[in-house]
Amino acid sequence: MKKIAFLTLLMICTASAFAQEHLKIMTYNVRNSKGMDNVMDCRRAAAVIRTQAPDVVAVQELDSMTRRSGGKYILGEIADYAGMNAEYFPAIEFDGGKYGIGILSKEKPHAVKGYPLPGREEERALLVAEFEEYVFACTHLSLTEADRMASLETIGKIAKGCSKPFYLAGDLNDIPGSQFIKALQENFRILNKLESKTFPAPNPDRTLDYIAVWKSTAPKLDIVSKEVIDEPMASDHRPVVVKLRTALEANELMRTKPYLQNPTNGGMTIMWETIIPAYSWVEYGTDTTQLERARLLVDGQAEFNESVHKIRLEGLKPGVKYYYRVCSQEILYYGGYHKIFGNTAVSPFYSFVTAQDDADSFTALVFNDIHQRKHIFEALYRHVKDVDYDFVVFNGDCIDDPKDHNQASGTLKFLTESVNGSSIPTIFIRGNHEIRNAYSIGLRKHLEYAGGKTYSAFNWGDTRIVILDCGEDKKDDHREYSGLNDFTSLREEQVEFLKEELSSKAFKKADKRILFHHIPIYGMQGSNLCEPLWRPMLDKAPFDVAFNAHTHQYAFHPEKSTENNYPVFIGGGKSMDNATIFVVHKSKGKLSVKVINTAGEIMNEWKQ
Repeated sequence: MKKIAFLTLLMICTASAFAQEHLKIMTYNVRNSKGMDNVMDCRRAAAVIRTQAPDVVAVQELDSMTRRSGGKYILGEIADYAGMNAEYFPAIEFDGGKYGIGILSKEKPHAVKGYPLPGREEERALLVAEFEEYVFACTHLSLTEADRMASLETIGKIAKGCSKPFYLAGDLNDIPGSQFIKALQENFRILNKLESKTFPAPNPDRTLDYIAVWKSTAPKLDIVSKEVIDEPMASDHRPVVVKLRTALEANELMRTKPYLQNPTNGGMTIMWETIIPAYSWVEYGTDTTQLERARLLVDGQAEFNESVHKIRLEGLKPGVKYYYRVCSQEILYYGGYHKIFGNTAVSPFYSFVTAQDDADSFTALVFNDIHQRKHIFEALYRHVKDVDYDFVVFNGDCIDDPKDHNQASGTLKFLTESVNGSSIPTIFIRGNHEIRNAYSIGLRKHLEYAGGKTYSAFNWGDTRIVILDCGEDKKDDHREYSGLNDFTSLREEQVEFLKEELSSKAFKKADKRILFHHIPIYGMQGSNLCEPLWRPMLDKAPFDVAFNAHTHQYAFHPEKSTENNYPVFIGGGKSMDNATIFVVHKSKGKLSVKVINTAGEIMNEWKQ
């Protein structure tokens, strides 16, 4: 149950993080629901609205309880059919009832207020509704230009008094290029396409219906779509719909904190996620006042369309403390000749220390077989959280059967942030469960492997670390894999890698040599697909210690106890009774390993 609860939490958190800031606005002069066939039917206008599924609609020409409408509340009937909240404001008393305008919305507004506007042929009105993120106003302006100009002055005063974005929609009774529309555009940005005609509905030849936003409080936004709906019968006007994507607030952009990867060859890779694609960079330096900028360039272009960001810092000095912060800017629209930028998120400063080239001491934590069980990780980590460690190794089966981006991202976020991965490098080794399920290949987006391979060799100070990738624990032709795997070739590829590594100067010169791979070769019952390929070399290889996992049972095999040429530690895992953590320490030419279980008991304390 605990695993299920943890996964459910990850799904909820990550799903909500990907919610887009979309706003869909409609304006529709419904002609009191009287169609071009002179039939009054509220269901037709409601069907158009329901199909478009707008967030908010400005509706004009509405009777309420008039004789000509049979005593019906027209907006209320449309709202019922469309499944939306209704707010009404009358412009005039008419035919035993009222006649005016309304607002339909998915959410109920916090406040609503109506304002009279001038009209010589009939009085006009403005209805204003305040929502959580914006203010929306509906109007139907006069046929007389002087009245429209006077109305614009009133509307402008109301919009100017709003601190939230102010949207205006309705039948403005004027055409693009007129004096009134030009005056409107001084302070409002029109969002609908002016070339798209809206009246008369059967064969439109002019634009009378508009959606606009007050410029001074307008959010940064991209117009995702703008269209006039092809509806020639339900009214004498066609409805106008605009879909907007508004910029996220800067504090909403980041999905994860940065985490450090691949601390090799005088460099450090900094990774993080935003909830939407963004243009990103890293600012870094040996203090926070003089910063360099690093970004990812692909064939001369800055990467801008990824939500997983991976930026490599090169040429770092050994043994130096660096400060850095990550920056991500939303790009709302990327056109050939025009870009719309959103807000920029800037993280707090973090720091890391690069390893000395000849450093003879370090401390590392080694986890394995967590299988996304949060309670197991926390039970182990609480006993080592005060240890001054330099890097963390996750030796396989920690990101369990990744089915999608959300699951992988949520697990990585939890693990890296728990071990202070913004300042401490984390090394993720593939176990057989990292290469199962639909998103297994996608994990590569979230990690950076030394040398670009899932197996590698690199130095931490004067210690050589070798990582092997065992692949799956069953043959490639097993029915579970459906012919999609070829780990045989991957294992054979590592034969040559091992030969070269064991004969390399870096390996021979190293003071200590540590081997990591997930599936044990020594001390494991049953077949190991790596054994016939790698064991002939590993039997003779002068490693000082090896760390394995996979069996879910802690075991220690001293040197020569199972034909092994060096001590082998196999980590437990998957349950509170069996899970272990290794604390690996090197100092003054000596290695030591402390094995701790979930209860905090020291199960083994080995010293070289």
